[in-house]
Amino acid sequence: MLRRTLPALCLALLLCAPASRAYAVSTASGTPAEEVAVVDQASRRVLVLRGVEELMAYQGVDRPPVVWSWTADRAPELGDLDPEQSWDDPDEVKSRTLEGRRYLLTTASGGLAAVVDTATGASRWAADLGGEVNPHSIELLPDGNVAVAASAGGWVRLYAASQGSRATAHATFPLPGAHGVHWDGRTGLLWVLGDGELTGLRVGGTPDAPTLTAVRSAPLPDQGGHDLAPVLGAPGRFWVSTLNGLWQYDPAADGFTPVHLADPADPAADPGADPAAERDVKSIGDDPAGTGRLLTAAPDHSGPCDWCTSVIRLHRPEGTWKLTGARLYKARWWSSY
Repeated sequence: MLRRTLPALCLALLLCAPASRAYAVSTASGTPAEEVAVVDQASRRVLVLRGVEELMAYQGVDRPPVVWSWTADRAPELGDLDPEQSWDDPDEVKSRTLEGRRYLLTTASGGLAAVVDTATGASRWAADLGGEVNPHSIELLPDGNVAVAASAGGWVRLYAASQGSRATAHATFPLPGAHGVHWDGRTGLLWVLGDGELTGLRVGGTPDAPTLTAVRSAPLPDQGGHDLAPVLGAPGRFWVSTLNGLWQYDPAADGFTPVHLADPADPAADPGADPAAERDVKSIGDDPAGTGRLLTAAPDHSGPCDWCTSVIRLHRPEGTWKLTGARLYKARWWSSY
């Protein structure tokens, strides 16, 4: 566990995070270990941390196992978007690849949405959408366009980002409480998550003038939809978090199945042992390596904000790692699937 003041923590993160690297680490056995990415509102940085086993074993106090980081505060090309304001409370971190290049996808409650080349740190596309709309998630489509979900704005927009780094032309789909967005290459649908429903959108038009049309919709089993992510161990299904629970959605069956974080294969496990851990989950995903391990981030209600945490949690088997002084919002496997 780290024991640092916040300024010292931020300095350590700055000094130990190289601009870029090969995104594959290995365990002692040589087996690839997926890294973990977090968005930290305290240091205003996206942090990529070493593989899970190394992370869980880490007890150092000097250099957190950060292997890459990014912040809009140190991106000169974003100066026209006023990152001091627009990068306030970053709230999303995803990894995607396009045309052989890897990108960080990120948003902030202050209004910024950005697609960043991880090899160079330069933004491919970025926009200040305004803090009043609260951008909450982002997705990169195969044609280079970018979808953004804004919870306070009550919409999902598909921006013609393929047309330039500051392109603003867009299509809008109204969605109250829009929190999640995910492109499903299997079906060619853009799935979007709101307060009360999960909707599949068909993308039409042209890259410079896209359109969005709803073709699927499923009411949520609980209000307050928050995170939407693919179930890597069951392709075609989605993880969905709501205010009071976790779910898997199967489009083929058009149904939601409740998810308990305890291992269902463990006869000694109590599915209701920690029901609080399954409420208000900000992000969830299964290990891309196929181990079945789950990674979640949820508020611990013990820090300076009621929506953040300083703890990364793993399940099946259980594991935790605390980054003292951090205000983490989401944690994801650093994988492009």
